[in-house]
Amino acid sequence: MNYHEIITIEPGKRSGKPCIRGMRITVYDILEYLASGMTQAEILSDFSELTSEDIKACLAFAADREKKLFVASL
Repeated sequence: MNYHEIITIEPGKRSGKPCIRGMRITVYDILEYLASGMTQAEILSDFSELTSEDIKACLAFAADREKKLFVASL
């Protein structure tokens, strides 16, 4: 999935954290909701401005960041 048009980063919004379509909802917020056990349907019900594509974009963004992490050996 190409999340680049959905996930935005603006220095003056939410301290520059990655947000969804310029809103004040961060990728971290969505990942926290999912990690706490909320379903996609529950998130979409609580935040009517979100779409299922927004949630997929958050997961794709997180997966891409994870792929770029590495551990430096000592």
